[in-house]
Amino acid sequence: MSTKEVVTESEVEHADAPTAAAKDTDHAPPARAARGKAARAEAPRASHAEFELSPPDRDPVALVDQDSASRVPELVPIRYARMLVSPFTFYRGAAGLMANDLAATPSAGLNAQLCGDAHLSNFGGFASPSRDLVFDLNDFDETLPGPFEWDVKRLAASFEIAGRDREFDENVRRTAVLTAVRSYRESMRNFAAMNNLGVWYSRLDADSLVAELRRENDKKQAKALERGAAKARTKDSMKAFAKLTHLVDGEPRIISDPPFIVPIAELAEGRSQDEITSAVLPLFEGYQRTLQSDRRKLLEGFRYVDLARKVVGVGSVGTRCWILLLLGRDDNDPLFLQIKETGPSVLEPHHGRSQFRNHGQRVVEGQRLMQAASDIFLGWIRNKEGLDGRARDFYVRQLWDWKTSVDLEAILPRGLELYARACGWTLARAHARSSDRIAIAAYLGKSDVFDRAVADFARAYADQNEKDYATLVQAVREGRIQAGDDV
Repeated sequence: MSTKEVVTESEVEHADAPTAAAKDTDHAPPARAARGKAARAEAPRASHAEFELSPPDRDPVALVDQDSASRVPELVPIRYARMLVSPFTFYRGAAGLMANDLAATPSAGLNAQLCGDAHLSNFGGFASPSRDLVFDLNDFDETLPGPFEWDVKRLAASFEIAGRDREFDENVRRTAVLTAVRSYRESMRNFAAMNNLGVWYSRLDADSLVAELRRENDKKQAKALERGAAKARTKDSMKAFAKLTHLVDGEPRIISDPPFIVPIAELAEGRSQDEITSAVLPLFEGYQRTLQSDRRKLLEGFRYVDLARKVVGVGSVGTRCWILLLLGRDDNDPLFLQIKETGPSVLEPHHGRSQFRNHGQRVVEGQRLMQAASDIFLGWIRNKEGLDGRARDFYVRQLWDWKTSVDLEAILPRGLELYARACGWTLARAHARSSDRIAIAAYLGKSDVFDRAVADFARAYADQNEKDYATLVQAVREGRIQAGDDV
């Protein structure tokens, strides 16, 4: 076969593939920036202000309640009790409802790995593997690739709604929302100018935040942050061990506090401790196989002690969440892991099914992609036959590892503004790791057009959220939805 014939066959085989030079050109920063600017024709930045109030046939209660059948029946009323506390807690539990509403809003067609539930309470501090207190997103139950605007709008609306919850005036609320969106836009432009490794290694930690506040001569906020960081460092497995366990026949056992904490022995009535242990250990070994080899080795130094179902969060209430107690060197070396059920993301009806067959893996892979530093025990598992005989997916992480979050009951306007800035930066960094950051930055531009549009959207969506909350309140009064006590 001649050289000419080889070239000809190769050209036919790859006729639709761009040449290496073309690929380099397509991926060059100017071409990526051009794609971002061209997206303005598809979705003008000002169009993100658009949000039409719900049509009469939209039933927010039905949309929120559509997955209740898959939850633990006796816990569903607790979920609604928590959502009924305020319009803000309703918003926290209604990620699926907002996803349904966002489906009709403009999109530039620039995708990133989404958190899927990027409201302000899903940001916070936790320990990095190097034992620094870092600030990052910390909830990824709904993570999935999708339009970057969805996370930004969920974050922006949460500041408007939380500000109303605190009875802050309109100027304070709008300042917080604009700060969050401006921080996202300006940070994305900064990340677009950085090299790839620079983006990957970027992170916020408590020490750098304190230093920045001191540079700005904001000593009051710096001291408040230092106090919060010191308190967070005491929240670990030792504290959980002291609070959540007691001795039974000389062995630590998780305290029963139904329905909020229910040990496995109470749920698996009629089974001996040995039977329970023999059922749990194969699942635990399956989880271990999803960890890095060095972390598997670390975990091998711990033994199984007890397991209990625990109620957590707002939107998660009713999904199966377990806490697992392990002991290491001795009885003063505890490790608590949280094993949290997860099903399909609320984004999947709008953006397609996850590429991962196990939704626990979907959460873990999304978290690793978006976070600057993730829990060393982050992994996943599938229980092929739970207590109810159904297969379920779970992801695993430490229960408490310096985890802390903003105190919305006490935060003041200045603190809310600073928090908005940190959240905007963090979300931009998370998106920059998985998206075409240059295209998104070019789309957002230097002006505040996008900021003001999203702030207008946030105000309109907060109005809608209040109506939806009132609809849930009415549904409870009429007996359509059962809401229990939450103590």
